[in-house]
Amino acid sequence: MTISLHPSTLPAVLSPVLTPFKADGSPDAQKLLKQCQWLETNGVGQAIFGTNSEANSMSATQKMNTLTALIEGGLNPKHMMPGTGSTSIESTYRMTAHALSYQCAGVLMLPPFYYKDINDDGLFAYFSEVIQKVGSSGLQIYIYNIPPVTKINLSLSLLERLTKEYPKTVVGMKDSSGDWEYTESVIKLLAPHGFRVYAGSEVFLMRTLRAGGVGCISATANVNPQAIADLATHWRESNADERQAALDKVRSVFAKYQMIAGMKTAVAHYSNDPEWLRVRPPLMQLSAEQQAQLLSELKQINFSMPGL
Repeated sequence: MTISLHPSTLPAVLSPVLTPFKADGSPDAQKLLKQCQWLETNGVGQAIFGTNSEANSMSATQKMNTLTALIEGGLNPKHMMPGTGSTSIESTYRMTAHALSYQCAGVLMLPPFYYKDINDDGLFAYFSEVIQKVGSSGLQIYIYNIPPVTKINLSLSLLERLTKEYPKTVVGMKDSSGDWEYTESVIKLLAPHGFRVYAGSEVFLMRTLRAGGVGCISATANVNPQAIADLATHWRESNADERQAALDKVRSVFAKYQMIAGMKTAVAHYSNDPEWLRVRPPLMQLSAEQQAQLLSELKQINFSMPGL
């Protein structure tokens, strides 16, 4: 049985929320607030400044100012897990302390991803220094494992070491490895001690919940929030596998395209707001032909984004 030593206000499903950008390339906090509110009404928490948020195309100052605007705009920090990891301990510390000052339920922290072939001692030292600099018992860190992007593997021994040294601070992870055996091994090792494992895609949602994980932090929660949140709520019901298959079908359409540009195409279309198409270099918008093809495929599966 999973023992929850770290009660959390975070929902089972969070979205690494797409960031709308103004013409000058700065984040549009008011448009983002509206998007976050739509996700919230559909039962999805906000892991802002994640991979699909184009977080590493923004400065620490831009992200902190945007977080301030979102919370001052009425967003519930108890449902928020801002991404704060960067290659610099100082930037990570600043963003983490800022999120904590607004009482965000947790932060999602990438490992330092520039240098490769680094060992567990170096990674432990990075996380440890950030924790020491923040110096708060209220800090709740979710480690973000995404080796396809970072090219850094977070070993089970490193995770175990961090949780033993900081049991009330390193409380969970998002695993975007795409390697179910790894995800399951983390759950088996650490979930009995209260460690909260989120899968990095709703494709693994049922498997994660059945194994003792807590949910998913998924790109397509940006566009299909209610269906994903509903499965997380009703995963023990007899039609759960059927619901999972329906989620996978939507995911498979977006997976044919560059995901961020594809999801922004959908948001722009269903909200009738072409400004949502903007991405930050080096990413590029889908071509007009790709946009038309994506929207055609979504229409074929009767996809919609009600309330947007």
